[in-house]
Amino acid sequence: MWQWTENVEQYVLDVIFERRRDFGARLTRTALFGISKIYEAAVQFRLFLWKNRIFRDHTLGCQVVSIGNLTVGGTGKTPVVEVFARALQQAGRRVAILSRGYKSTPRPLWQRILTKITFQDDQIPPKIVSDGHSLLLDSAQAGDEPYMLASNLKDVVVLVDKNRVKAGRYAISKFGCDTLLLDDGFQYLALKSRLDICLVDRHNPFGNHYLLPRGTLREPIANLKRAHYIFITKCNDRGARKLRRYIRDYNARAEIIECTHQPLYLQDVFSGERQELSYLRGRNVAAISGIAMPESFENGLRDLGANVIYAKRYADHHRYTQQEILNMINRSLKRGATAILTTEKDAVRFPKIDRRDIPLYYLRVEIRIIAGAKDFQDAVTRICHR
Repeated sequence: MWQWTENVEQYVLDVIFERRRDFGARLTRTALFGISKIYEAAVQFRLFLWKNRIFRDHTLGCQVVSIGNLTVGGTGKTPVVEVFARALQQAGRRVAILSRGYKSTPRPLWQRILTKITFQDDQIPPKIVSDGHSLLLDSAQAGDEPYMLASNLKDVVVLVDKNRVKAGRYAISKFGCDTLLLDDGFQYLALKSRLDICLVDRHNPFGNHYLLPRGTLREPIANLKRAHYIFITKCNDRGARKLRRYIRDYNARAEIIECTHQPLYLQDVFSGERQELSYLRGRNVAAISGIAMPESFENGLRDLGANVIYAKRYADHHRYTQQEILNMINRSLKRGATAILTTEKDAVRFPKIDRRDIPLYYLRVEIRIIAGAKDFQDAVTRICHR
């Protein structure tokens, strides 16, 4: 089932980004464009209902900050959420991250139907990925991003539930949290946020500028006007002046902060052993990833001096099997690679294997601000403590 779903997903991506140009692909793009116009109308009507208080949002009596984006994946959101949570926690806040747990293991279908028809959905507590002290779920149960956040953050609660109003109440009553971070929360309007932070990828800011399913936009670019702060991610020292001017056409008041994903070190997927980044210089390596923007990861390895002689790409959030990893090892060795590199998000989905004839490392990165604030602590102070 997973393989069939991923094949369909890959076909659709090839169609919408026009990597396929046959008659069937052109016909599909026409159909998808029509559907995307209906989707756009539905999105804007939904916003109208919330804005005019026909749908009522909820306030929970604590600070709520949403961090999200306009596109489907690829902006490097998880490291931003991580650094925000850590900075707020170090500033004395009791922080909870609320995630919907994309592609986490759902409850059995019969149980979900039963709770819906008996109106007991609100009585089921959210999944506790971390209580701030212990990691309680694996990546399959929690979802990749919540598991990764919970693994890297101490003294921060991580909860998973599609109903983040319920999850927020639980975080406050059960754990005494006073600050809620909505992971991927820009489109979540049921819980009123004090601040909306929107992330924009410098290299691929708005996909092909079409809405789903013809493109990767969740809502029109004009809806950037809802953001209080806009983070341009994956910047370099040359900045993003052209993109800043483009954003200003849609949002003249939001503060724009530029940041980059700075590599820190390599860490063995299985043993935890670390290597300096200098390990990659001049080394023949293979790359494996199942993320929205694999080109960004592979180019990052090249920027660190690695020779990427083989790359294997899977669909975003792909859950690896032992055989796939063994095949990757065999093909990498055959091509002369001396190490296999992956992302931290992929590493949490790797199954345990006994092979150790080639090291498997993930690249650990952190967010560094390069324009718009002195550092992340300064940004957090200005954003959340003003």
